[in-house]
Amino acid sequence: QVQLVESGGGLVRAGGSLRLSCAASGRTFNTYHMGWFRRAPEKEREIVATITWSGGSTYYRDSVKGRFTISRDNAKNTVYLQMNSLTPEDTAVYYCAAALRDSSFDFWGQGTQVTVSS
Repeated sequence: QVQLVESGGGLVRAGGSLRLSCAASGRTFNTYHMGWFRRAPEKEREIVATITWSGGSTYYRDSVKGRFTISRDNAKNTVYLQMNSLTPEDTAVYYCAAALRDSSFDFWGQGTQVTVSS
């Protein structure tokens, strides 16, 4: 198993930036695909971005393309989400998740709050 701890959330004004980090325990971090998800108040959880175990392939939901960047450092067991040009619509609790290859995202962090003021 892998344990995940997010950090980097906070309050920022519209147009600002934040970088989220997700530190993973264990020696097998580089066998997991990683993802960032978010849940806004009274909305369903949605996928934000994913990155394969090697970092060779990424996915972004349309609303964050060109503004958010997912990356990982397997030597540091950490995945990042750089968020630029934030808008109030990005306000949510952001979760880090891990998936073994050919599996679903079964491992989750506790979440970090991101609040964007207008």
